[in-house]
Amino acid sequence: MLSNPLARAPRWAAALVLLVAGALQTLTFSPWEWWWLGPLSVALILSVTLFQTGRQLFLSGWLTGLGLFASGVTWIYVSISEHGNTSIPVAALLMTLFVAGLALVHGIAFWGWGKLAKESPVRRLILFPAVWVLTDWIRGWLLTGFPWLYLGTAHVDGPLAGWAPLAGVHAITLIITGTGAALYGLYSLARSRRYAPAAILGVCTLALWLAGPALNRFPWTEVSNKPLTFATMQGNIPQQIKWDPDFLRDQLMVYLGLTEEDWDRDIILWPETAIPITQDEAGPIIEHIRSKLGEESVLISGIPWYTYSTNREDYTYHNSILAIGDEGGGVYHKQKLVPFGEYVPLEQWLRGIIGFFDLPMSSFSPGPKYQDPLIAGEARLMPAICYEVAYPDFVAMNARRGNLLVTISNDGWFGDSIGPHQHLQMARMRALETGRYMLRGTNNGVTAVIDNKGQIRGDIPQFEREVLTGELRTVSGNTPFMLTGSWPVLTLAAILVVFVRERVIPKNR
Repeated sequence: MLSNPLARAPRWAAALVLLVAGALQTLTFSPWEWWWLGPLSVALILSVTLFQTGRQLFLSGWLTGLGLFASGVTWIYVSISEHGNTSIPVAALLMTLFVAGLALVHGIAFWGWGKLAKESPVRRLILFPAVWVLTDWIRGWLLTGFPWLYLGTAHVDGPLAGWAPLAGVHAITLIITGTGAALYGLYSLARSRRYAPAAILGVCTLALWLAGPALNRFPWTEVSNKPLTFATMQGNIPQQIKWDPDFLRDQLMVYLGLTEEDWDRDIILWPETAIPITQDEAGPIIEHIRSKLGEESVLISGIPWYTYSTNREDYTYHNSILAIGDEGGGVYHKQKLVPFGEYVPLEQWLRGIIGFFDLPMSSFSPGPKYQDPLIAGEARLMPAICYEVAYPDFVAMNARRGNLLVTISNDGWFGDSIGPHQHLQMARMRALETGRYMLRGTNNGVTAVIDNKGQIRGDIPQFEREVLTGELRTVSGNTPFMLTGSWPVLTLAAILVVFVRERVIPKNR
C-alpha cells in the first residue's frame, strides 16, 4: 500500500512544497546545472498530490507551474521593463499575468491526470511521467509554443545525455519524471517492507541512467576529417541604440572592424540583425563585404528582409539570415516568431496601448517551411534564428538537409539574467540531438562553437566585444532522433494514458 508522507501537512505547507518543487527545477538549468534536483522535484510534487481530488490537483498543478515559471523565466521582465518602454508596475503586472497563464497549463494537466488515473495511486504514479511529457509537448506547440524549461535539457552535461541523439529531450524528461515517480514508489515499498518489488523497480530505474553514458559513446554521425575555419563576431551593441537611425552606421563599422583580420576564413558569422537595415537598403554594404571576402570565404549575417509575400498578397518583413560569398550564398527567413517581440497577437487592439506592444521591428512575418540550407563551400548550414533553437523537432527536421548548424541571436533583450544561459544550454542540446557541430553568434553573449556532443569548444563571455576564431567540422549521417523526432516518446506516453486504466490495474491498488 502506497503512503503519503505529507497527508497531515497544513494546506499552506503543502502549497509551499509545491512552489519550492517547481522552483527546484529552475536550478537544474544553466547557470546552476544541478540536474540531480529534477527527480527530487518530481518526488516532492507526488508527495503532495498523489491522493488529492480533482479540484485540489488543479490548484496543485498551478502552484507547481507558478514555482517553475516565476523562477525560470524572470528574464522576460528585463525585456518588458528595461527595453519595452514600460513602467515598472505595468511590467510587473504583465510578467505576473504571463507566469500565471503559463502555470494554468500545469493546472489543467494535473486535473486531467487525476481524471485519467481516478483514485488509484499506482495508476497515478505510472501516468504522471506520461502526462508531464505530453504537457511539455502541448506547451511547446500551443499558440506558437513556449518550449522552454524542459527538464531533459538540463542533462546536456548530465548522465542521461546519451539518450538525446537516440530519442530527444522529451525522452530524457520522461526518464527524469519516471525516476521521481520511482523514488516515491521505492519509499512506499520500503516502508511496507515489500523489498522484492522495490529491488525490481530500483534496478530498472538505475538501468536507464546507466545506459546514458554508454549511449553517449556511440558514434551516431560521422565527423569529417576536413576542418573549416571560422570567425564569429560579438559586437556587444547596446540594445537601446540597436534600431536608432543615428547609430546604424556606427554598428556596421563595429562589425566591419571586428572582421578586418578574418576576411579569409571559410565561414564568418555576424549575429542577429547585425546589418540593421533591410536588404534593399543594404546594397552598398553587401557589395563592400563581397569585395573584402577571400575567394573561398562566406559571410553570414542577420538582416531584416523586405519582400512581397504571395501568401499575404502584400509586402512584408522577415527576420532573416543572408549568406554572402562566391563559394556560397542563400537566404533564410525565420519561421518561429516570438510573440510580442517579433509580432503582436491581436495587433489591431494592442498596438499603442503601452510601449511594449510597439517594440522596434515587431511586425515580422514567418518564413516558409522547408527552406534550403545556406551554402559555404562544402558546408550546408541549417540556420535557426534566436527562439527557433528552442524547438527540438523543428531543428531536427531541418538538420536532415544540412551537415552543420548555425544559430544567431540577440540576447541583449534579456540583460544580465539567466535567460541567455538557458538559451545557450538549449542550443547545446540541439547539437547533441542532431550529432552536428553548431556555430552560435550573438550580439552580447554567449557566442560559442559547440561540437557534435553538445560540448562548448570555444566561447566569448557576455558583454564583451570580441572575435571567436577556430575550426569546426561538417557531419554526415542522421541520428535516430532526426529520423523519428519526438513521436516515439509521445506515442509511448499516449499508450500509457490509454491503457493504464482501472480495468487494467485494480481500483484498490
